[in-house]
Amino acid sequence: MARYTGPKVRLSRRVGVPIADVPKHTGEELTLPGMHGYRGRRNTEYGVRLAEKQKLKFHYGVLEKQFRRFLGIAQTSKGNTGNVLLQLLERRLDNVIRRLGVGKTIWATRQIVAHGHVLVNGRKTDIASYLVEPGMTITFKEKTHKLIRDNMEQMAGHSVPAWIEWNPAQLTAKVSGNPTPSDVPFEVNMNLIIEFYR
Repeated sequence: MARYTGPKVRLSRRVGVPIADVPKHTGEELTLPGMHGYRGRRNTEYGVRLAEKQKLKFHYGVLEKQFRRFLGIAQTSKGNTGNVLLQLLERRLDNVIRRLGVGKTIWATRQIVAHGHVLVNGRKTDIASYLVEPGMTITFKEKTHKLIRDNMEQMAGHSVPAWIEWNPAQLTAKVSGNPTPSDVPFEVNMNLIIEFYR
């Protein structure tokens, strides 16, 4: 499985938005790359669209090949291509686990999934890109409950989106609907991303 293993904060600095909800990424010291946050030349139209696309890719931790695959599915589906693409990315299993607040970052939740600690409808699912559907239930293996509760304590005040029903006492979740564009924690212009691939 291909994945990005380089410095993560560098990605947040490059696109100018926190791609993970941890102090390193959201802190005041998050400036543009370079000694003094050097801005360089004004961005071209291509550069603006590229930055918007990279913002979304980095936030969900997907590489270009996966991103293009999701875009292809969105383009052949009914409805607004941008909204469908966001729904597909939000419904990835590693992202759903992150939205529950049981892992600090997408990389931490991906590890929880990859190590086989997550059960979807009672069956072990260790594929991070698995797409959950409305009506599915998500539970965790008994041996990880302590780790998950510790993570939840560290992320006190985390709000779970409305499309997921979360029972923190039982550590069970149910997908009750489809996500909306407002569930992405930063502003993203989907039109620019679609234009980038034309």
